[in-house]
Amino acid sequence: MIRCKRVYDAVEEADGQRVLVDRLWPRNKRKQDLQGQWLREVAPSAALRKAFHQGELDFAGFTRRYQQELAAHPEHWYPLLDLATKGTLTLLYAGKDTECNNARVLAEWLEDELDKRGPGSSPVCYAR
Repeated sequence: MIRCKRVYDAVEEADGQRVLVDRLWPRNKRKQDLQGQWLREVAPSAALRKAFHQGELDFAGFTRRYQQELAAHPEHWYPLLDLATKGTLTLLYAGKDTECNNARVLAEWLEDELDKRGPGSSPVCYAR
């Protein structure tokens, strides 16, 4: 199962493997509090992130371009597939928007890749 969760939400046992998938370290978050790993290379490029946050791209455009970046660099996200097949994988993000964020796009991408390899589960994204 692949889940998405804000990095500021409480750590739960049900999180399984926790991976921060943002390019920038979240404000006011200490590294020892992450209780997981940080894979900044799997995040959208700085140019794409900036274009989206400045309103140059809507979420659909952001999603298309981020998926193109993911397709071009499977070495960045492929290790996450292994974690997802071993149990729950929680993709952490810092943004306030729980629906339109890079973790959701990445979770759907990973689920599609898992489906190509066999039965998978749907990504679950939530906020508190």
